[in-house]
Amino acid sequence: MKPNTQQLTELTTQVRRDILRMVHAVNSGHPGGSLGCAEYLVSLYQAIMDRKETFTMDGEGEDLFFLSNGHISPVFYSVLARSGYFPVAELATFRKLNTRLQGHPCTHDKLPGVRMASGSLGQGLSVGIGAAQAKKLNKDEHLVYVLLGDGELQEGQNWEAMMYASANKIDNLIATVDLNGKQIDGPTEDVLNLGSMKAKFEAFDWTVIEIKEGNSIDAILKGYEQAKALTKQGKPVCVLLHTEMGNGVDFMMGTHAWHGKAPNDAQLEEALKQNPETSFGDY
Repeated sequence: MKPNTQQLTELTTQVRRDILRMVHAVNSGHPGGSLGCAEYLVSLYQAIMDRKETFTMDGEGEDLFFLSNGHISPVFYSVLARSGYFPVAELATFRKLNTRLQGHPCTHDKLPGVRMASGSLGQGLSVGIGAAQAKKLNKDEHLVYVLLGDGELQEGQNWEAMMYASANKIDNLIATVDLNGKQIDGPTEDVLNLGSMKAKFEAFDWTVIEIKEGNSIDAILKGYEQAKALTKQGKPVCVLLHTEMGNGVDFMMGTHAWHGKAPNDAQLEEALKQNPETSFGDY
């Protein structure tokens, strides 16, 4: 049975606690984008994707997810652990030497749930397209999901991938752009203005929908039902997900400053007060 909105909300709060504690413990990591995508990834793994309980690298007979903006690994690891891919206690090893939970996800140590290394930005969409095309060749009706950062779209490989996907009618693919408008050096419009993402994707012959409330679980669930209904119609699908970097922690929101900075002891305490303990329990 799929969890209800209240359960998903509580799990999202727990994931935020995990993110904050993980980056604080090693004084490194990327909390801003991770917090902004917590609702999305919790909803994706708990309610949207059709996935198997046992992880296999080939992913046959289930939906697949590829994280392209790999620096938001804290949220990815937390959601994977909370979804049963590996023990929750392993979150305590984040970014420590000789562990499986490195700063950017990698496949070297065969961490369940990770199908590609995503340390270098701009590559995830290409990998997702390849996986979606393989599913078509194998007559597997399941979907492929990819998450991209908006700043990441400044990488040129994405646009070649977009052309390839539409030209080859890769219509079992849902690519999501995390539109928070911020990257490591400042607002995206100041670093390298991306213009209208909707117009650009549509010009590349993609079907585009927007979720204006990208940190609302109800809006996410509704939006992805719409996105799934638009697949298998000859075009790849893009979801423009408007999120808030640092969502859930008031002093981290509205700024790019927390893109890659860990909270100190006092800041952690304040952030955790805003995200109180849940029935899921801390690792």
